Amino acid sequence: MKITLEELLAFTSVVDSGSITSAAEQLGQTTSGISRALSRLEKKLNTTLLRRTTRRLELTEEGQSFLSHAREIITAVENAEEQMALCRQIPAGRLRVNAAAPFMEHVIVPLVAGFRQRFPQIELELNTDNQIIDLLEKRTDIAIRIGALRDSTIHARLLGASRLRILASPEYIARFGAPQRVEELNQHCLLGFTQPESLNLWPLRTPQAEHFAITPTLAASSGETLRQLALRGVGIVQLADFMTREDRREGRLIALLAEETLDVRQPINAVYYRNTQLATRITCFLDYVSANIDVQTL
Repeated sequence: MKITLEELLAFTSVVDSGSITSAAEQLGQTTSGISRALSRLEKKLNTTLLRRTTRRLELTEEGQSFLSHAREIITAVENAEEQMALCRQIPAGRLRVNAAAPFMEHVIVPLVAGFRQRFPQIELELNTDNQIIDLLEKRTDIAIRIGALRDSTIHARLLGASRLRILASPEYIARFGAPQRVEELNQHCLLGFTQPESLNLWPLRTPQAEHFAITPTLAASSGETLRQLALRGVGIVQLADFMTREDRREGRLIALLAEETLDVRQPINAVYYRNTQLATRITCFLDYVSANIDVQTL
């Protein structure tokens, strides 16, 4: 049988108040009801959480360990209820969203019309930046970040993950041929990023490592610029699926070295600072994006 929220509340209330009687008064239940809830919880966990003495109740070692988990679950439920209550209000005001230009163009922009119809009083301000920004300095409410997060002081919500592939246009392949081995890439025009260098580590298996560090023949700061160069047959590029799904489906870009390419997926997170005045707008935007984003496009 599954543990219920009622049982967790009974347990934490007894611990906080110091007695079953006080917990019953606090929760508006009978003492027998609280006692039965505790008994059910201990039976389900197959352990003793509270040691009953003549004067008071004391946590056992197992009870002390379980208490933190119980509090986390209760807090999560309370936060969920709070968010739902906020979304039932009419959200209004300015919401500043920042993302790299490719993600803004290929993922966020297609959702804007539906979002504005659903939340007409939220004034969206969409900004693009190819570098990681400081949310406070740039007066940004939500930033979409692609890749591993470094800052643990801000809140993050995972939107999905996008696979990386090595691609070239049919025109490039017709002129220069397709590399059959990873080592042959050095004979081709490679399109890469100006910075950071980590974006020039391609997910290709080699005898030495599980990535292939390229020296770009032509470098750009924007993934969208690199995509346009690849589409025009300039060179070979590494890009995420969310940028190239239509290109691959229509045959404008072709995946290369498929067997050597590792299944590497970049996490995509929405990051923000908790702000009670913005909570409604942030929650509604992230809920809408999460519900309407096509996972197949990532």
